[in-house]
Amino acid sequence: MLDTNVLIPLQDSLQILEANLTNFVRLASVGGHQLMYHPANIADFERDSNLDRKARNLNRIKQYPALESPAQCIWNTPETGPNDSCDNELLYALFCDAVHALITEDRGIHSKARAYGLEHRVYTIQTAEDWLKRLHETRQIVLPNIQDVPIYSLTPELSGAFFDSLNAGYPATSEHDGFDGWFRRKAREDRHAWVYREATGELGAICIYQVQHDEAINDSGEVLVGPALKLCTFKVGEAVRGRKVGELFLKAAFRFATDSACEHVFITAQAATQSYLIRMLADFGFEEHGLYRGDLVLVKTHPLQQPAPNAALSPPEYARRFFPHYRSDATIQKFMVPIQPQFHEILFPDYAAVQAGLFALTGSVGNAIKLAYLCHAPTKAIRPGDVILFYRTGDEKSVTSVGVVDQFEVSTDATAIATLVSRRTVYSLSEIDDMAKKPTKVVLFRLIGHLDNPVTYDSLIRGGVVTGPIQSIQKITDAAFSKVLSASRR
Repeated sequence: MLDTNVLIPLQDSLQILEANLTNFVRLASVGGHQLMYHPANIADFERDSNLDRKARNLNRIKQYPALESPAQCIWNTPETGPNDSCDNELLYALFCDAVHALITEDRGIHSKARAYGLEHRVYTIQTAEDWLKRLHETRQIVLPNIQDVPIYSLTPELSGAFFDSLNAGYPATSEHDGFDGWFRRKAREDRHAWVYREATGELGAICIYQVQHDEAINDSGEVLVGPALKLCTFKVGEAVRGRKVGELFLKAAFRFATDSACEHVFITAQAATQSYLIRMLADFGFEEHGLYRGDLVLVKTHPLQQPAPNAALSPPEYARRFFPHYRSDATIQKFMVPIQPQFHEILFPDYAAVQAGLFALTGSVGNAIKLAYLCHAPTKAIRPGDVILFYRTGDEKSVTSVGVVDQFEVSTDATAIATLVSRRTVYSLSEIDDMAKKPTKVVLFRLIGHLDNPVTYDSLIRGGVVTGPIQSIQKITDAAFSKVLSASRR
């Protein structure tokens, strides 16, 4: 279902469509996904004071089917304003499962969706395009490596198209010399950045960073005591969106913050134009801390020592807020998850590099943090916050990686599974359809990392962690889990 702010550019024949909106519509057609509108959108158009535009939109909306006979929204009251009423109508239709997903650029609707537990089914145009890419162009999506470089090595590229939006968003004024001038000054200071390049060598994404000490971070003068990692410039180009590059930058940032003893990571973002970035940051524990020259300041607490469990924080919330820390106390279940080598390589494409000693900030940074694992194991006992150890079968026969469960579901509905794994799948829609012929376990998890030293099957047997072949997901004890971690540090 399309919100008004998505319908308007699609219907205006005089407007040049953004590339991701054009591709979203194309992929929806390729995949046979029906695009429709809610009757409440009509009321939105009716309130337009521009009579010509109103008439044009009301006429052209008919190219899409309307949602038939939606249930009356029980969230609206006589005091609800017209704009909020329309937003509620759309979300209530989603709540009632009249549609699979809602596409909107409205930050208010995204906030309301979180309040109603619907956030995983509400997309921006960009995230919807990413979702359909993963379902219909899965084999074309490559999880990239990121390089750490001094930014002076990028100075020759400042005049390129990649930097156009940064120059436009940071124009030269009497107070400063624009993005170009700022970049050159920072280059002379030996500032560094994480970058991703396309296969052609073109710059596809950049994150410039700096460790600051006791810096005031907002207009109110709030100070982050001690060293803090600032992500100064964060841009993922249109051509590489959908490849989890933003998560890769965060993975590099968290690793760097730990190594540099930074207990905070912070960034500024423009609320009007960077809503996708803001939502991604919130999902990794960043919280709003006022404004700096009109931009939102977002700060993540990044404690060096493991914070004590807090009754006010559920295990998944603890992992979200303090990642890469996670809870593994006695209240948390632990599971051994066998995974075949071919699926291990798809899910963890960085694993081989890590084992080869290449996981360094001067070299390669591996795959994304939020992932999905599908299987037909008989277990139904997994809960959000549980810890999972991935055991690579076949060639290595070793425990290789640790994750924390975000969500666990059992389903035979391929569409529902595709929706659940939409932002983190490595499976195509045809593969999901095939798996869904039997009850499928959907494990959404955050990859904490790969073990420094994989723990072999023989070690697991000798330590009493398991008593026989690992052929399906099995629960292990706290003591067994501790033995695995201890063995991985030797």
